[in-house]
Amino acid sequence: MPTMSSSLPESLKSHPPLKPTRNPISRRRVETVMTRSVAVFGLLFGAQTVPAMVAQIDQAPPVWAAAVVTGLFGSLILAFAASLAQFGVRVANHIVPLAYVAALISWPFTVEDPASASAGNHWLYYMLTVATSSAAIGMSRRWATAYLLAVPVLYGVIRLTPQGGGSTGVQAALDVMYAILLGGAVLIMMTMLRQASSAVDAAQSTALDRYGSAVRQHATDLERVQVDAIVHDSVLTTFISAGRAESPEAKALAADMARLAIRHLRDAAAVGPDDGTTIRANVVAKRIAAAAGAVAVDMDVVVQSVGAVRLPTGAADALYSAAVQAVVNSQQHAGHQRGIRRWVRISGIADGLAIEVGDTGVGFDVDTIPQERLGVRVSIIERLEGVGGRAEVRSAPGHGCVVDIRWPHRPASPGSPVEADDEDDEDDEVNE
Repeated sequence: MPTMSSSLPESLKSHPPLKPTRNPISRRRVETVMTRSVAVFGLLFGAQTVPAMVAQIDQAPPVWAAAVVTGLFGSLILAFAASLAQFGVRVANHIVPLAYVAALISWPFTVEDPASASAGNHWLYYMLTVATSSAAIGMSRRWATAYLLAVPVLYGVIRLTPQGGGSTGVQAALDVMYAILLGGAVLIMMTMLRQASSAVDAAQSTALDRYGSAVRQHATDLERVQVDAIVHDSVLTTFISAGRAESPEAKALAADMARLAIRHLRDAAAVGPDDGTTIRANVVAKRIAAAAGAVAVDMDVVVQSVGAVRLPTGAADALYSAAVQAVVNSQQHAGHQRGIRRWVRISGIADGLAIEVGDTGVGFDVDTIPQERLGVRVSIIERLEGVGGRAEVRSAPGHGCVVDIRWPHRPASPGSPVEADDEDDEDDEVNE
């Protein structure tokens, strides 16, 4: 599998690093927060056990103590490193609870003189909640629940034995209940956060799908209205004139009207409907950035040097719709492997905007897109062509995808400045 640096396009490598957007709550973000919180929590609790461990160090053979300390604290450090890198998190959080169980089971077999066993809680007890919390991160909910119930009970049973200190049944039961209640609270909170974030992800995905359908329907309605107007004003009038033409002059007039109607139809296919209204380019850029920042995956967004150019409303709608469709395509089809990077770059060009939507995902062969797949061909490429813009899709299997969107479609003259507006300088660059 190619590395991230090899799969990034040259256009992105030449630009400064993009700043991540402030995305809303998502399952991935919640998992990141939970894993890092549990990792820090584990290290802090591990540090708190050091005084009790030192006080009881003479009750166990040095070899066992060294092995347990290395295994437990090494697994905690591994879980912390994995939470920072967001790699191997589940594996690391399997190791912590398994290492704890191994230490717990081996503990009574290392006590040679039961009379020397501490009457109070063993230092392993203070690591019990850490183990159950790690189990909640690394294991499925069913296995985490079983671990939460079984391991504290195992500790309580060991405490009742002479090697475990010969605790009373009441004290052992209280210790077990306390550990289950504390670990259960952690497990319940994690489960609720995961369910809530998954619901948010599903709602965002559904909303984007519905928005994409609404955008396509809106464009279809506009085109239908335009075609209806042309048919009524030009084609139908031509048919009526041709039907009534009897003299050579009338027939020649009908032929001229027919040529004019054909020209109108050709022009309508090349240019989208436009009522003459305009909208500022930085407003369009902000809307695209907001839409990209609302998706359920991490999307790096940068808006720079947009200036005070004004765009026709039809062109602005096409730019926005095509960019959102490209973002939705990236979310749905780029893959969900860790390390995939998605970005949106919006910059000003002479009299217009240039937008780049890309990812380092699975990619695809552009030439093999079926004709019935309208997301790229109609919603992006033909939509821009219909308003005088351009959209280009560059992708290959295993090398991600980049969609270049530009309006207007004409080469910018060298050194042509982008209009700027002092009062809106603060709106010209938006990094979220």
